[in-house]
Amino acid sequence: MPGRAPFVAMAVGRAWTRVPAVTDEASEVVPRPRTSPEHGVRAGAPAVAIDPEPDDLPESEGARVYADGSALSRYLEGAPCRAEWLAWAARHESELVTTPLALTELRAIAGPRGLDARGVANDVADRLEVMRISDQVLRHAAKVSGVVSAFHALHVGAAVAHPEVHAVATYDMLLAQVCVLFGLDVVSPGWPDRWWERE
Repeated sequence: MPGRAPFVAMAVGRAWTRVPAVTDEASEVVPRPRTSPEHGVRAGAPAVAIDPEPDDLPESEGARVYADGSALSRYLEGAPCRAEWLAWAARHESELVTTPLALTELRAIAGPRGLDARGVANDVADRLEVMRISDQVLRHAAKVSGVVSAFHALHVGAAVAHPEVHAVATYDMLLAQVCVLFGLDVVSPGWPDRWWERE
């Protein structure tokens, strides 16, 4: 099962304990958030997992994809589905947006892997647009904080608060399951369609 891959376990397991408190340091200010569904979650919202084969995401002017640490870790040598992720990212990296939290997760995974991995993590951080953890993000995160971890909630909050984000790149099952309830698509190159629904 994809969720049991050792590399993913590190991303959602030990790495969580090594992530410092999120600061409000920012590269960019988050634009005005879109209106969230009533009570924060729209049950039964459609979800489409984007396979790595298609050349394009669903057409939408200014569409962005939020990437969490489990997705960014696919840039590292030896990561599961690295080839599929790199092929997808070659076409869509300019659409990616992330947060300091996701970059911290990436660096926590890269650290023990040596100098080359740390260099890859730094290069990724330099290339991607980074949105700050704003009050808007925190408000959306609070809506799910009772059912997921604080870090999962911040990822959800960031994706929902950004008005141009229509999809989340992740290999984390819980994050994928929550994001689809908000009507967001899930991007997991190399993994089966709707993998988060499988036991």
